[in-house]
Amino acid sequence: MTDMTKQDHVLIFDTTLRDGEQSPGATMTHDEKLEIAELLDEMGVDIIEAGFPIASEGDFEAVKQISERSKNSTICGLARANFKDIDRCWEAVKHAAKPRIHTFIGTSPLHRAIPDLSMDEMAEKIHDTVTHARNLCGDVQWSPMDATRTEHDYLCRVIEIAIKAGATTINIPDTVGYTAPRESADLIRMLIEKVPGAEDVIFATHCHNDLGMATANALAAVEAGARQIECTVNGLGERAGNTALEEVVMALKVRNDIMPYQTRIDTTKIMHISRRVATVSGFPVQFNKAIVGKNAFAHESGIHQDGMLKNSETFEIMRPEDVGIAGTSLPLGKHSGRAALRAKMNELGFDLAANQLNDIFVRFKELADRKKEVFDDDLIALVQDEVVQGGADALQLKRLRVVCGTEGPQEAELTMTVNGEEKTIDATGDGPVDAAFNAVKMLYPHKAKLQLYQVHAVTEGTDAQATVSVRIEEDGRIATGQSADTDTVVASVKAYIHALNRLIVRREKTSPGGDRKEINYKDVH
Repeated sequence: MTDMTKQDHVLIFDTTLRDGEQSPGATMTHDEKLEIAELLDEMGVDIIEAGFPIASEGDFEAVKQISERSKNSTICGLARANFKDIDRCWEAVKHAAKPRIHTFIGTSPLHRAIPDLSMDEMAEKIHDTVTHARNLCGDVQWSPMDATRTEHDYLCRVIEIAIKAGATTINIPDTVGYTAPRESADLIRMLIEKVPGAEDVIFATHCHNDLGMATANALAAVEAGARQIECTVNGLGERAGNTALEEVVMALKVRNDIMPYQTRIDTTKIMHISRRVATVSGFPVQFNKAIVGKNAFAHESGIHQDGMLKNSETFEIMRPEDVGIAGTSLPLGKHSGRAALRAKMNELGFDLAANQLNDIFVRFKELADRKKEVFDDDLIALVQDEVVQGGADALQLKRLRVVCGTEGPQEAELTMTVNGEEKTIDATGDGPVDAAFNAVKMLYPHKAKLQLYQVHAVTEGTDAQATVSVRIEEDGRIATGQSADTDTVVASVKAYIHALNRLIVRREKTSPGGDRKEINYKDVH
């Protein structure tokens, strides 16, 4: 048995609120950011990259409030290699008990060409900006963006400069997901061996998943000497995403025999935060996603089921309970009371206040009247739907009636409130969902284009709830909506209206005097 007390600690650096939020359509509200940060703090994340303070006033305020509220985690903000960015970052994170400034610059030939800097000019800029950051904060992280495509001699040179200027963590980003495990390990090993002062800093790895190797690349880097992994919940992030927090953490836990490193993550909280991030970002988790996918612990083949019944270890290398999934899924019914519902919600990781429980209980009873059995996933969908649909929204669904069949056109009669005024209209379309969406657009005219429409069954059976995700775009603004209902058309309309409500909020924030994005940071590592 490996002695856990003598193992190196691998720091978990979560960038869900920064790099994860850069996924098109994944923008979170202020309150959602605060909630996710609190969950990350509670589960034992060492460093939370809370945002990019210079990007907007909203980002600054989110990082500032997360800094003020954090109890255990180091709170980090991102800054480009200039004094203005770094000063703004410090103003946001200085309120944290453990603040960190993370500054970066692209060092590969392709990235050096963007600001048109020579190698010497960039080296001088790195020295000056890291020195400035260190004069403000004792914990400074520096990243050579696109490190895996930077010439090794130059990479060693600029890392040495950053260390001498006061950087305490050196992060090696695989910005475009280009590297492979052996190369990832060789690079970290080479830097630790060649760079003067490397023994005095922590090396970190930041891998993207463009070739599907982010987790493997991160773990290879750890074996070579990296002691910080940058990751996101559900692997959320630009393009194909980032290293998934749940994957590296559980890999180190399950295969501790060959990777003798420890984290301080409470793995029983993984599933809960995965579900919350999926809900607030509008990015559903694929069914076969490792660790947190719906099918991650499902066994359908006869051989697998037989083996599981005799000994669960025959086909399970970890227990569902290890990641926060209840060992059993006993359904509730229409005769179940508040106490049973409260106990079940606590078991699923939801700590509901009395008024929240009452609201969910009413919706649970309505659902139980329509479904014979209400399973865990049904309850989770209820809670998530309550969260996303809550509040005094400008648009609210009141009634919906559709007429559909083999002969068209299909019809929808919709009643909804628009800024407090109740309106009703009839519309037709190519199918009931199209007709209902047309009705929404007639009652609330807009130019938003539908980019994504997805339907997932929450449980099995013809009476299963459907979870619908919608993504819309208008003038560069992207908004997502999600809802669940046993009626797929109703769930679709509610998700569409939810997306429109979020779009309305974004319009207000980007109006003159509002929370306008000041810079484009979509290509940040």
